[in-house]
Amino acid sequence: MKKTYHGSCHCGAVRFSANLDLAPEGKRSEAPRPGVWWTTTFRCNCSSCLKTRFWKVFVTPEDFSLLSGEEALAEYRFGERMIRHVFCRHCGVHPLGSADFEIMGGPFHAVNIACLDDATDEELANAPIVYEDGRHDAWDRSPAVTSYL
Repeated sequence: MKKTYHGSCHCGAVRFSANLDLAPEGKRSEAPRPGVWWTTTFRCNCSSCLKTRFWKVFVTPEDFSLLSGEEALAEYRFGERMIRHVFCRHCGVHPLGSADFEIMGGPFHAVNIACLDDATDEELANAPIVYEDGRHDAWDRSPAVTSYL
């Protein structure tokens, strides 16, 4: 079921809210758009996600609000520069990324689940996870080893 969560970076300069669904499969609300991206959470072994320990859930722009700290955000882009990775310039925490991919139905935010302040331990433990092999650009496949993600 979709729920409003609040999140922040470590120092609290960046604060946001996001309407998202961390429920396990079978208990989830209807996805806002077609595609697996809207039905689960993701852990990836690409160089960026691996080094930042980024555990993401995708939300539409309508389901995300930056409450404070826009001036505290710094941007990082790499590779094809299609994804806007942002981090707090004070504490370095990476609360989200943003992009606009036609295959995903347009603009979206990737929220870092580790930055959700009010998600319970039970919600985090039961959230469905899809593992992506970003290291080999095989986003539709799970890496051979996932325990370190």
